[in-house]
Amino acid sequence: MIPQEILLKYNATIKTFEKDATLFSENETARYYYQIVSGAVKMNNYNEDGKEFIQGIFYKQQSFGEPPLFIDIKYPASAVTLVKSDILLIDRQAFFQLLKEHPEIHLNITQSLAKRLYYKAIIASEISSQEPAHRVLRFIDYLKNDVAKTSGDFTFKVDYTRQQIADILGLRVETVIRVIKSLEKQGELKIIKRKVYR
Repeated sequence: MIPQEILLKYNATIKTFEKDATLFSENETARYYYQIVSGAVKMNNYNEDGKEFIQGIFYKQQSFGEPPLFIDIKYPASAVTLVKSDILLIDRQAFFQLLKEHPEIHLNITQSLAKRLYYKAIIASEISSQEPAHRVLRFIDYLKNDVAKTSGDFTFKVDYTRQQIADILGLRVETVIRVIKSLEKQGELKIIKRKVYR
């Protein structure tokens, strides 16, 4: 998202985090802008029964956790590494200075946040009103068309596990497994070496 060389000019640092490291916790004050150099990070919550709900998963060159940074509120979710990850961190004041001096980057951040709001609206609508098969297919189509911007049949590989899809869509993993198999039989998806393609 933001070129690494620009972040480093504003005193960003690159830190390595092992798998399952917590970068920040729910209700913690936002102090840094985070951007992934390598690895993957999930933002999640747990309900009273201990069930995980994944707010989002972020990969190389993506940023996460910005909204609380802009409006000076506490994080609504925790951020945890899914694999060993290198993360760029820049403190809040240096980040704001960077945005003031690079309005084109500010616009890119705004567009990225708008896309995430759109995604949240889609997921909220799907969770509240649709059948599991529709939810899963709509989520995968969103990833293919709006995030990866991929075209062509079965050219997009879903990098999410069945468990992660379940946690994002509020379903049981057994339901997601059954739905994916059913969608494959209908010709909507392909499964190649246990990976799902759309």
